[in-house]
Amino acid sequence: MLQCTAVTLLPPDAVARLTAPGTDTPDNPEPYVLCELGTHDDRHPEHAAHLRPGRTPDAPALWFFWTGSAPDRTHRTTLAPWCPAVLRHLDSGPLQRCAYADHHTPPHSWDVTDPLGDLLAQHLTTDDSPEG
Repeated sequence: MLQCTAVTLLPPDAVARLTAPGTDTPDNPEPYVLCELGTHDDRHPEHAAHLRPGRTPDAPALWFFWTGSAPDRTHRTTLAPWCPAVLRHLDSGPLQRCAYADHHTPPHSWDVTDPLGDLLAQHLTTDDSPEG
């Protein structure tokens, strides 16, 4: 499934809290966020963006949730626990945890692809030598 394409601006007070001196550096210091969930419909209208990890890997993380678009957008910023789902690869043994907040809309993060992110990652990992 493809990643949702919803984008929204963070409220100015949220940006100020994220960039205030003495706070941990956010994953996304930009004033906008992208929904990280898989595409979803009107039955599940809430979008979600991860803002900052918890103090430990298992601690709740700071998430921004929103529905609608300006001027009808509603939003909330909250610490939310991680989804407890784990994908186990029986043949090789590694585990992959879901990278979303608990009680997210289906599917889990390992079933969501981000073509733009994949393209950017591929570009960044290729040889950066000048073309000539």
